[in-house]
Amino acid sequence: MMSESVQNNSVPQIKIPATYMRGGTSKGVFFKLSDLPEAAQQPGVARDQLLLRVIGSPDPYEKQIDGMGGATSSTSKTVILSESESAEHDVDYLFGQVSIDKPYVDWSGNCGNLSAAVGPCAISNGLVDPARIPENGVAEVRIWQVNIQKTIVSRVPIVNGEVQETGDFELDGVTFPAAEIPVAFMDPADGEGAIFPTGNLIDQLDVPGVGILKATLINAGIPTVFINAADIGYTGAELQDAINGDSRALEMFETIRAHGAVRMGLISDVSEAGKRQHTPKVAFVAPPADYVSSSGKNVLATNIDLLVRALSMGKLHHAMMGTAAVAIAAAAAIEGTLVNLAAGGGKRNEVTFGHPSGSLRVGAEASLVEGRWHIEQALMSRSARVLMEGFVRIPGDSF
Repeated sequence: MMSESVQNNSVPQIKIPATYMRGGTSKGVFFKLSDLPEAAQQPGVARDQLLLRVIGSPDPYEKQIDGMGGATSSTSKTVILSESESAEHDVDYLFGQVSIDKPYVDWSGNCGNLSAAVGPCAISNGLVDPARIPENGVAEVRIWQVNIQKTIVSRVPIVNGEVQETGDFELDGVTFPAAEIPVAFMDPADGEGAIFPTGNLIDQLDVPGVGILKATLINAGIPTVFINAADIGYTGAELQDAINGDSRALEMFETIRAHGAVRMGLISDVSEAGKRQHTPKVAFVAPPADYVSSSGKNVLATNIDLLVRALSMGKLHHAMMGTAAVAIAAAAAIEGTLVNLAAGGGKRNEVTFGHPSGSLRVGAEASLVEGRWHIEQALMSRSARVLMEGFVRIPGDSF
């Protein structure tokens, strides 16, 4: 009787070509747009439901056991690539941040870490004109980031006509070395150069239950709310367990994030923040100090300019989101922001900041044009590697 019931309720699985990749300190499932089932080739419910099922969400257990997700914001990610419709770009890159416990895919921002994997994946999947790929050297891949309507330029190393993945470039937060991929985020501010949505380098943010906080609200790379660690009782050298194991702390950070989102004009009421989990990010900064990273590595104050800790999807990130690193670079380059002041103030075009897994150097050039700050580009190096390729399978009635 049991076997008959199973057979009667059985729905065949479908196979979808996909590549599982690490980019920076994140992992995600990459698809070519043309490989998706027809119903999912357009934005909408079918696409969202398909990606949710691929990743294994929503999962009330928050483990994503029945999917490709890894139960963290860094590993609950999807990417859709296609040949660019623009002559100035090689590939169009659409990013979907999949909620772990809710039936929701957030399309409101980019993933800076996975941006490093887009160039290699596009080349390997025939989305870049072969004429632009040298036999040996560097292929410059011009990426159109669809979510935020911005250009990213990735410099992908090529050996014997193939993407080089192995190498000796070390990235804190990633266990093994790999090939270095410099990534440039061009004109990373949103809209028409509105780096500071309020027009202020520092705002006073009134947060219920917390008080009035100094905050730098910046939109470069990704909308980010920066606050001082000392103003909320932290040193800036905290690791994940100190924050993620404290439900009151997580609630406080979410409240700060929600009120920052309203002040930045991303939502009209704090009640809407739950449906915009990916943006804005909230981060806290402090002057440099010695600490021991999550891997046991000693990070010395003399080797960094400041400390930064950032939350993603409601939890302290194990390293640093790539887009938040762009925001850090931009804010550090502009004298008078909380990030710049934590780094010692003054004019600077690059900083090295300490995060839970170690440190990272980022750079940006800032200029004041007709009373508005402008960032031409933000630069950082990442690495990427194909972990698996072939097909993902999901039940045919998932979408």
